[in-house]
Amino acid sequence: MTLPSAPAPSRRIPPRPAAMAASPAYGEEKGGSSSLGEPEYGHDPASGGIFSSDYKRHDDLKEMLDSNKDSLKLEAMKRIVAMIARGKNASDLFPAVVKNVACKNIEVKKLVYVYLVRYAEEQQDLALLSISTFQRGLKDPNQLIRASALRVLSSIRVPIIVPIMMLAIKEAASDMSPYVRKTAAHAIPKLYSLDSDQKDQLIEVIEKLLADKTTLVAGSVVMAFEEVCPERIDLIHKNYRKLCNLLIDVEEWGQVVIINMLTRYARTQFLSPNQNESLLEESAEKAFYGSEEEDAKDAKAEAASLAKRKPYVMDPDHRLLLRNTKPLLQSRNAAVVMAVAQLYFHLAPKAEVGVIAKALVRLLRSHSEVQYVVLQNVATMSIKRRGMFEPYLKSFYIRSTDPTQIKILKLEVLTNLANETNISTILREFQTYIRSMDKDFVAATIQAIGRCATNIGKVRDTCLNGLVQLLSNRDELVVAESVVVIKKLLQMQPAQHSEIIKHMAKLTDNIQVPMARASILWLIGEYCEHVPKIAPDVLRKMAKSFTNEEDIVKLQVINLAAKLYLTNSKQSKLLTQYVLNLAKYDQNYDIRDRARFIRQLIVPTEKSGALNKYAKKLFLAQKPAPILESSFKDRDHFQLGSLSHLLNAKAVGYQELPDWPDEAPDPSVRNVEVPEWTKCTSREKRKEKVEKPFYSDSEGESGPTESADSEPESVSEESGSSSSSSSSSSGSEEEEDEDEEEGSGEHEEEEEEEGAKKAKKKKAPQGRKGHAETSSEEASASESSSSGSDSGSETEAKQRKAPPSSRAGPKEISLLDLDDFTPPPPQPIPSSSIVSTSLVTDLEGLTLTDTSLAPALLSPAFGAVRTYELLHRMAGEGLSVEYCFSRRPFPGDPHMVAVQIQISNNTDAEVKSLRVSEPKPLSGMRIQEFPEIERLAPGDTASVVMGIDFCDSTQAANFQLCTHTRHFYVSIQPPVGELMAPVFMSENEFKKEQGKLTGMSEITEKVTLPEKCRSDHAIVQQVTSAANVGRVPCGADNEYRFAAKTVTSGSLVLITLERREGAAAQLTVNSEKMVIGTMLVKDIVQALAQ
Repeated sequence: MTLPSAPAPSRRIPPRPAAMAASPAYGEEKGGSSSLGEPEYGHDPASGGIFSSDYKRHDDLKEMLDSNKDSLKLEAMKRIVAMIARGKNASDLFPAVVKNVACKNIEVKKLVYVYLVRYAEEQQDLALLSISTFQRGLKDPNQLIRASALRVLSSIRVPIIVPIMMLAIKEAASDMSPYVRKTAAHAIPKLYSLDSDQKDQLIEVIEKLLADKTTLVAGSVVMAFEEVCPERIDLIHKNYRKLCNLLIDVEEWGQVVIINMLTRYARTQFLSPNQNESLLEESAEKAFYGSEEEDAKDAKAEAASLAKRKPYVMDPDHRLLLRNTKPLLQSRNAAVVMAVAQLYFHLAPKAEVGVIAKALVRLLRSHSEVQYVVLQNVATMSIKRRGMFEPYLKSFYIRSTDPTQIKILKLEVLTNLANETNISTILREFQTYIRSMDKDFVAATIQAIGRCATNIGKVRDTCLNGLVQLLSNRDELVVAESVVVIKKLLQMQPAQHSEIIKHMAKLTDNIQVPMARASILWLIGEYCEHVPKIAPDVLRKMAKSFTNEEDIVKLQVINLAAKLYLTNSKQSKLLTQYVLNLAKYDQNYDIRDRARFIRQLIVPTEKSGALNKYAKKLFLAQKPAPILESSFKDRDHFQLGSLSHLLNAKAVGYQELPDWPDEAPDPSVRNVEVPEWTKCTSREKRKEKVEKPFYSDSEGESGPTESADSEPESVSEESGSSSSSSSSSSGSEEEEDEDEEEGSGEHEEEEEEEGAKKAKKKKAPQGRKGHAETSSEEASASESSSSGSDSGSETEAKQRKAPPSSRAGPKEISLLDLDDFTPPPPQPIPSSSIVSTSLVTDLEGLTLTDTSLAPALLSPAFGAVRTYELLHRMAGEGLSVEYCFSRRPFPGDPHMVAVQIQISNNTDAEVKSLRVSEPKPLSGMRIQEFPEIERLAPGDTASVVMGIDFCDSTQAANFQLCTHTRHFYVSIQPPVGELMAPVFMSENEFKKEQGKLTGMSEITEKVTLPEKCRSDHAIVQQVTSAANVGRVPCGADNEYRFAAKTVTSGSLVLITLERREGAAAQLTVNSEKMVIGTMLVKDIVQALAQ
C-alpha cells in the first residue's frame, strides 16, 4: 500500500482477503486518498464485490453529477453524503462535486456545501478555484446557503485568502439571520488560528456579536471570545445581565461555555460571599490552639478587625447569576449540570452550595464515563464541603458491576464523608468490599480503612485489629497491602502494639511482595527495642536470602542491620558486617553507596569524621507519623469540571480561576443606558418616582435602609398598577409599547418586583412566618443564604404584586399577601371586615375561582362546585358519601389538595365511629384523615375536610371508610385542574415566564368555540370551571390568559386562549410538567365545547 502523496502504482493490486474488507484501508482514512484503481469491496462476501473486476470506482456518481437533471444530481449528492456519514473516503469526487456549487437547485446546493465543508481543508487548491462561487454564495437569499458558504470559506486554511475571510465574517456578523451570525461567530476562532495578527479586527466583530440579543448567537460568540480574547473582561460588562437572562434559552453547549466564562467573570467583579465566615473560622482556629493569655491579648484586636469589616451584602448581579443558573441543575445534559455545579461551588455562599449535591448524585445514574468525571469533582468537593453529600451517602455505595476506576473514586468519596456518626456503616461496607475479586479495588479499600483510622481516633483500634486479621488472608496482595497500612498506623502509637510487630515479624517467611517485606523490616528496625529477641533473628534470616531480594528490601535490610548494630551490637555485630560486605559488591549502585555510607557512619575508624558520634541520633530519631491524605486534597486550585482538574495537571489552554478581589470593582459598569426613544410616557412617570440602578439594591440589604426605601417603592407600585389598568383599554398601543420596551422594560419590572417585595415584607402579618418556612423543598437551601435574598425571589416577587384592578384602600392590604405559590390557611375572621362586596364583584372578572378572596366561598358550600360520588347508598348499605374539591388551601399542609366530604346517613339506625382507616396511597402520596365522627343520627348529614397530596398526579388515592360495623374500600381520583392553585401575575411577568417554558414545555391545540361560549364571561367561566386557575390581565381584546401553579411542586402552569376569526381559537398551555399540560389541554377543550 502506498502513502497518499505517492503516485498510484502501475501494476494491478491483488484483491484483499475477505477478513480485511471490513477494516478501511490506510488511504481511506481522513486525510488520505486511496489509489484510484482500487476496487470498493462489498461488505457481504456473497455479493461478489471481492471478485469485482471494475476498478473505475464512483464513475456512476460522476456521471450523475455531470448530468443536466437536478433529480440525478440530488440523488448522487445524497449517496455521497451517506458515504461520508459511514466513514468512507469520497475525496476523489471533489472536482465533480465542486462544479455543482453554482447549481440553481437549493437542495443540491445545500448538500454540495455539506461535502465541501468536509473536504475543503484537504483539497485546498481545488477549493481555491471555486472561491468566487463561495463569495457569491455569501449573497444568496437563502440563509442556509449563506451560512454554508461562510463555513466552507473558513475551512480553506490558506493564508492568502485571510482578507476575503475577514470581509466575509464582518458582513455575516451584520446579517439579518441569527443562524448566519452564529456561523460568523464559529468562523472567528478559525481565522484567528490561521492569522493571529487579525486579533484587533476580530475583537471588534466579537464586541458587535456580544451585543446580539438572540439566544442562537450567544453561546457561539462567547466561545469565540474565550478563544480569541479571554482577558478582555471589559467586553462582558454591558452584556453581563443579558447573558444571565438569556442563559436558560441558549442551546446546551452554549450554556456550558457561557457558565464557565461567567464563573471567571464573577471571580473578578464580585466579593467573596464567604469572606466573613473565613475570618470567623480563622479566629476560631486561633482560639482553639492559642493559650488563654494570648487569647486575652488578641480578643480586642480581632473584635476591632471584625468591626471594621463591613457586613457582607451580595451584589444584585451576583445574585442574578446564581438565580438564573439554578434551574439548569435540572438539565438533561450532564455537562450543563456539571458547569452549574462548579459555578455554585466557586461562587455561592456556603449555605446555598448544598443545592448542587442532589443534581450531581442524579448524574451518577449516567454512563460510566460521565460517572467518572462527576465522581472526580465530587471527591474534590467532599473534602471542603463534607456536609453537602452526607445525606446521599448510600448513592456512593459500590456496585459489583462498576468499573475499577469508578469503584476507587466512590471509595475516595466514602472515605472523605466518613465521620464519627456514620463510620460504623462505612466500615461494614468496606468489610464486604475486601472479599471482591478485583485486586486493585481491594488494595484501595485497605488504604481507605487506614485513612478512616487516622482521621477518626475512636475507631483506630477497631481498624487495626481488622487489618491484623487480614494478615491471615490467603491472598498475598491483601496481606501485603494490609502490612503497608498497619505500618503507617503503628507509627502513631507503637508502644501499645508490640504484639502486632511480633506477629508481623513472623510473616517474613511467607510474604513475597517486596513493598510488604520492606515495610515489616522498617517496623522491626524502627521499634527494635520493643522486640529485642526477635529483631536479630529476622536479620539473620534476611542475611541468608539477601542476594535474592529486591532492591527496596535490600535497602531496608541494610537499615535494620545498622539500627541493630547501634542498639544491640553484641548479638548483631558480625551479621551487620556480613550484610555490609554483601551490599558492597551488589549490582545496584544505590545499595553499594548506602553500604559504604553506613559503614563509615556506624563503624568507628581513625578516618571516620565527627558524624560518627551522632550515628544513634541520626538512625533512631523520633519520626513523625505519616498523615494519610486524600489524593484530591489540593486539586481544588484547578477549576472544577475542567480537563486540568481531571488530569491534576495544567492542560494547554487552561485559564486559571482568578482570586476574589479585596474590594469590589465599580458595579455601574454593568448598567446599560436605555435609548430615549424607547421610553413611553406612563413609564417615565414611574421613573421619576423611582430613581434606581438597573437592579434595585434592596436584595440583600437589611435594617434602616429597607424601611426607608419601602415607602416610595410601595407608592410607585400602586401608581404603576393604576396606570396599567387605566391604559388597558388602548390595547394595541400598549402591546407596541411592550414590544419596544423589551430591553428597557426589564429594569422597571425588576424595580416593581423589589418594591412589591419590600411592601410585602413590611406589611405581612407575623403569623405568616411559620408558613413561609415550609414554602418548598427546592427553595429552602438557597433561601437560608447569608445575604438574605432567596434565589427564587424573582418568581416570589411576582406572586406578591397586587392585581392591577385591586386599588382599594389600606384596609385591603391582605390581598397583597398572596405568598409564594402556596396561600396561607384562611383565618376565622368575619369576611365583611376584609373584603367589601363591591371589590368582590370587581375581582370576579379577574378570577372566578379565587378561594381566598370571595366571601361566598368562605363557608363550605356544596352547590358552587362539581360533586363526585364516593360511596353509593346501595353499596354503602344506606350510607352515601359525596366529595368535592373545595379549591381552598388545606389548613394542615399547603402541599395538599383539600377534599370536602359529605356523609349522609339514609338508614334508620345511628352510625357510629365514622373514620378513615388504612390509607394505602401510592409511593409519594400522603393522606391526612378527617377527625373521627363519633355518631351520625338517622337522616343526618356531616361535612368534613381531608387533605391529599397527589404528587401532581391524577392517580387515585385509595383508603378505607369505616364505621363501627363495616369497612368500605373507596378511592378519590382528581381531575388534573384540581391539582393546581391560582397565581397572580402581571402581563409582563406572564410573558417572561412563558418565554422560559417553550419547546417541549408548550402544548398548542386548535379549538372551535360553540355559539353559547363566545362571550368573555362564558370563556372565563368554562376555563376556570375546568381548572383552578387565576386570570391574568391582558391588553389584547381577543386573548385570555390564566396562571396557576401545581400544589405539590409549585411548577407554573400558564394558559393562553387566543380567539381567531369566527368560532376558531387557539389554546396554548405552557408547563414544565408535560403530562399535566397535555391532560389540561384536553379538559379545557372539553369544557369549552360544552
